[in-house]
Amino acid sequence: MTDPRYPLEGKRVFVAGHRGMVGRALVRRLAHEPCEVVTAPRESVDLRRPEAVERWFVRARPDAVVLAAARVGGIAANQRRPATFLHDNLAIATSVIDAARVYGVERLLFLGSSCMYPREAAQPLSEAALMTGAPEPTNDGYATAKLAGWKLAETCRREHGCDFLTAIPTNLYGPGDTFDETDSHVVPALLQRFHRAKQAGARAVTVWGSGTPRREFLHVDDCADALVTVLTHADGARPVNVGTGADLPIAELARAIARVTGFEGELCFDTSKPDGMPRKRLDVSRLQALGWAPGIELEAGLADTYRAFLAGDTR
Repeated sequence: MTDPRYPLEGKRVFVAGHRGMVGRALVRRLAHEPCEVVTAPRESVDLRRPEAVERWFVRARPDAVVLAAARVGGIAANQRRPATFLHDNLAIATSVIDAARVYGVERLLFLGSSCMYPREAAQPLSEAALMTGAPEPTNDGYATAKLAGWKLAETCRREHGCDFLTAIPTNLYGPGDTFDETDSHVVPALLQRFHRAKQAGARAVTVWGSGTPRREFLHVDDCADALVTVLTHADGARPVNVGTGADLPIAELARAIARVTGFEGELCFDTSKPDGMPRKRLDVSRLQALGWAPGIELEAGLADTYRAFLAGDTR
């Protein structure tokens, strides 16, 4: 890997959203860098409120920011509360990015989402496809907020010369995730469902949708490592996809989770439930050009996540 554009030595790095799955992984990863990690406790700083965020920036004076704070959830949660997902994520992005601009943050990394891509975009999803069409309707509120956050970071760079950049992670999973059968993303939802089925001695587990949509999955510790690479090495002029570049059908994912949890019954697919986008696989050529590659194989990562679930390492 080449020398960093933004060395972290001696820097104060604010991880916004340090209690979330990604934020926790970032704190773990940055512990291996010669920097000081600073955080904003949720009880005293509501990142949706500009005044509270500005007061915190005045006190903390971070040199760099990784904006990992977000309201997240699966298809069911996004469909049920689209305004909440749009409002809260937009408020977090505008409050933190504006404070970073006003108080002279040297470098900011905003975390987007693969939900930002148009539903019908060509696969694999290249960063050039952003805003070339409408996002998937089942999470359009969240996607719109993430698109706005990216554009705010980008326009601050153009208008004010701010060194603000954006990373776009694929579907993430790992320790510290939210485990809920209806509101979670697919990996924690299925892990919990298969676990309960095994405990109950159930003969079958029902999986939402047809099982045919293809998705890409990245362990959160791999994601954190990639984000540090983007923060320190990317030129910032363009967003950078963060993922593995490989995908698989949801049905295959479900079978892998059945193996990890020890469930030996039948898998049933409820086609009355929405599938979401038919496919989401990221073009990770820009990330690869920075010298980064994932290190955690999917089934090993699922086993790690299941151990964390059993140990109560959840949100």
